[in-house]
Amino acid sequence: MEPDSQQRSFSIKLWPPSQNTRQTLVERMTNNLTTKSLFTQKYGTLDREEAEENAKRIEDVAFATANLHYEKEPDGDGGSAVQLYAKECSKLLLDVLKRGPGRKEDEVVTSSHITTPHESVFDISKGKRAFIEADEAQELLSPLKDPGNSFTKICFSNRSFGIGAAQVAEPILTSLKDQLREVDLSDFIAGRPEAEALDVMKIFSSALEGSVLKSLNLSDNALGEKGVRAFGALLKSQKCLEELYLMNDGISKEAARAVCELIPFTEKLKVLHFHNNMTGDEGALAIAEVVNRSPSLEDFRCSSTRIGTEGGVALCDALGNCTHLKKLDLRDNMLGTEGGVSLSKALSKHTELREVYLSYLNLADDGAIAIVDALKESAPQLEVLELSGNDITADAAPAIAACIAAKQFLSKLNLSENELKDEGANLISKAIEGHGQLKEVDISANQITRNGAQQLAVTVVQKADFKHLNINGNFISEEGIEELTDIFKSSPDVLGPLDENDPEGEDIDEESEEGDADELESKMKNLVVD
Repeated sequence: MEPDSQQRSFSIKLWPPSQNTRQTLVERMTNNLTTKSLFTQKYGTLDREEAEENAKRIEDVAFATANLHYEKEPDGDGGSAVQLYAKECSKLLLDVLKRGPGRKEDEVVTSSHITTPHESVFDISKGKRAFIEADEAQELLSPLKDPGNSFTKICFSNRSFGIGAAQVAEPILTSLKDQLREVDLSDFIAGRPEAEALDVMKIFSSALEGSVLKSLNLSDNALGEKGVRAFGALLKSQKCLEELYLMNDGISKEAARAVCELIPFTEKLKVLHFHNNMTGDEGALAIAEVVNRSPSLEDFRCSSTRIGTEGGVALCDALGNCTHLKKLDLRDNMLGTEGGVSLSKALSKHTELREVYLSYLNLADDGAIAIVDALKESAPQLEVLELSGNDITADAAPAIAACIAAKQFLSKLNLSENELKDEGANLISKAIEGHGQLKEVDISANQITRNGAQQLAVTVVQKADFKHLNINGNFISEEGIEELTDIFKSSPDVLGPLDENDPEGEDIDEESEEGDADELESKMKNLVVD
């Protein structure tokens, strides 16, 4: 289970748009095609029926394009899909305006003339996980044999191919490899004996060798070194690869070395996901070499890979060359303080970073301080910061708060499972006061008492778009729980559950509580809850 899986359900999703929003857009485009403007004065206006027909088709094509984009990055909030949706609508609307009124039916914008993503994607992954043998493969893959098909992406995930099915697929894939750009072979040999699985992989590798792919997904196949080498012909032939996914593949140090050896062309690589493998320090050295020669990398995930300090330092040093990085996920490794300091040097060069996931790295205070100090001076557009489970105490809180205060685009903050206590919580509360885009804060399991919890609650409840505060697993008194409930009485869903709170976990520090009482009382008086 990924460390942030419990928080993901609270993410704000901007996609897909509601049916009402889609219809409103159709109406707006219809008006643009039928009313006087610079374009219609030059090219002519359409009558209402023709304009509405074109507007509906434009919206359908734009929605399909954006929806496929969103499906490729389901962990995002959908913002990029919305932007693509608007861009496609504008582009197609301009084409119709320039074409003018009164054209023949076959010249009206239709999905048959603008290839939609649904026509270009062949996906058999839906439904129950199942074995596929030769007879079923003949029927299942038959659309790929249609002359003139426009498939550029295939997804064979969630279906287990035997030798017979692979032999059926081989000539089909060979005939398509010049047009394919995205291939998803994740989880496609599950339950097969090793010898058969390796033969299947070799058949697919040979069939696709020489294709010019942008995206290749080989995740969830328990590859190991033998599996990586079974795909050797395909991997070595890829010179334009932009996305490579090798998650949950049993990648040992030997397999990691094979990956490094068999993927010599990584200049265009933008996405490399290597989650949940048994790479270790020695394997990390090989992955670091791949990263080092991938200057275009934008999205790097190397979480849960058993990497320690030695491998972590090498990997972080290599990341210093990836100055276009937008998303970094190194969660659940044992980099330690030394690894954190090494990472901070790389982060100082990453001005384009949007999301940083650094939970469960054993950073301690010194490692965490080095990282947030670097982030404070770089990454001006940072939106997500996760540092949970790193043994961070209140001593590091001033540095963390200073970094957070500088990140006005921050939307998600996770500092759970540390030891920030009330002192740290109060500093964090002050740091996020002016953050209008902040939507999620998780500071659970931090030995926070009534005072620290109140400060956080009063700060976030006043944010119009705030969605979730998690302060579970702390030491909040029963009276404090009642006060929190009252603070969020108009928005109870914003406050997360408190079922793991321990009101007797720590004696309340009366002196500390009194020290902050005046400021808290002032905030409570000014609190307005509709």
